[in-house]
Amino acid sequence: MFERLRAALNAALDAAMPPPDPRDFAQQMQHAIIEARTSLEKMQQGIEATERELTAERKAFADAERRGRLAAGIGDDETVSVAQRFASKHGKRVQVLEQKLEAQRAEMTLAEREVQEMKTQYLEYERSRPADEASRRVDAAWRDLEAAGLKRPTSSEGGDVLGRRLDRAAREAQAQAQLDALKRKMGRS
Repeated sequence: MFERLRAALNAALDAAMPPPDPRDFAQQMQHAIIEARTSLEKMQQGIEATERELTAERKAFADAERRGRLAAGIGDDETVSVAQRFASKHGKRVQVLEQKLEAQRAEMTLAEREVQEMKTQYLEYERSRPADEASRRVDAAWRDLEAAGLKRPTSSEGGDVLGRRLDRAAREAQAQAQLDALKRKMGRS
């Protein structure tokens, strides 16, 4: 019942909204891709941090087991007991971190697929979008140049233009985020 009401309400709102400006829509899509790529970088940093934590916990687990064996070798029951408690604690922590790492990697895989889908949708939208006056003039100029014997460069010849633009924007967004974090840390908000 509520689903039909929600669908009707959404349809009414969609009908009341003016169609989006194609340039604004394309720009919003581009910004969404940039934000998603920045999120991917943060996810990768999280995976790397978990891997470091897991390495440290595995080392602590191995150390606790080794100490327990050494203490058992000399008959120190109290140290054996303490070492077993620490080994148990670190062993459980290793298991949790392994599960966390597996989940983070799965989430990263999903996010990478979503970003790729977003890029594909953006490129399809750009190809299907009606050309504005400036684009028509540029296309007409290239047709004239091609008729004169010049070859129009393709995106593959010039590199992935969208990819480079998105990479640059993502790097700028990441640098700004790092700068903001540093300012907060230094108390200069």
